[in-house]
Amino acid sequence: MGNRVTRGDFEWVYTEQPHTQRRKEILAKYPGIKALMGPDPHLKWIVSGMVFTQFLACYLVKDLSWKWIFFWAYAFGGCINHSLTLAIHDISHNVAFGNKQAKWNRWFAVFANLPVGVPYSASFKKYHIDHHRYLGGDSLDVDIPTNFEGWFFCTPLRKLLWLFLQPFFYSLRPLYVNPKAITQMEIFNALVQFSVDSIIFYLWGLKPIIYLIAGTILCMGLHPISGHFIAEHYMFLKGYETYSYYGPLNWLTFNVGYHMEHHDFPSIPGSKLPMVKKIAAEYYDNLPYHQSWIRVLWDFVFDDSISPYSRVKRKCKLAKESE
Repeated sequence: MGNRVTRGDFEWVYTEQPHTQRRKEILAKYPGIKALMGPDPHLKWIVSGMVFTQFLACYLVKDLSWKWIFFWAYAFGGCINHSLTLAIHDISHNVAFGNKQAKWNRWFAVFANLPVGVPYSASFKKYHIDHHRYLGGDSLDVDIPTNFEGWFFCTPLRKLLWLFLQPFFYSLRPLYVNPKAITQMEIFNALVQFSVDSIIFYLWGLKPIIYLIAGTILCMGLHPISGHFIAEHYMFLKGYETYSYYGPLNWLTFNVGYHMEHHDFPSIPGSKLPMVKKIAAEYYDNLPYHQSWIRVLWDFVFDDSISPYSRVKRKCKLAKESE
């Protein structure tokens, strides 16, 4: 995607994130895009179907041997769980029930969280707001790797290990970079999650629990779908901090590949982001984008110029907190 330079630090910039200005320009030229904002009436039914599919799978795997537990966790269940985490990402923007029913979105995210095996939806919501508000913000955007990650995971083998351990870095990094007080919603999330885990264990034993949690860890680590973690904001081309992907894996990931469009219009459901690109084509067609998440993972591991340091960082002023 262009000339790359080996780096030993993040790419520090002193400009505002580009999405705010592009949003203003697009809305001024195409005000009809506002009609795309609001809830997706199909999302709650799709997510519910996925959750109950996983509950059925828990029953079906209860008597399988351990090798088949892990096989189906990686090949099937983990794919659904990863997709559910991206549904939770969409729900965090209130697109399941709309902004006027914010609490319904929070509760539904807890429901979508159930097959993941561990509680995370409430914490994700809390930090994802900052990712949009302070994109690349030093000590604010916990999507940015730590200095240790950039320094240590710098060889192909270490970067491969980093990809495998990605679920753990994503879950633990916020506690180090930007710790926040535990909320009532997080407590509710945990109580519901562990209650359902206990019911599954009581009914069908340990194997379904391992199936769910192993699938989550494996498919958010070294897995083709996980290419989106790297593709979204790692700087493959100098001067660009957000990238889209328009390939077929968007069908499994609620169009999270339309990431440039998503950051421009976070209140538009993933299902409608292709329409944003179509309407405002001249704003997106000339921007760099990825053609394959598998290729993204390959380049990340084997290209010496790409590492956890390949992120844009900036100093951001704290904004007033709002829901």
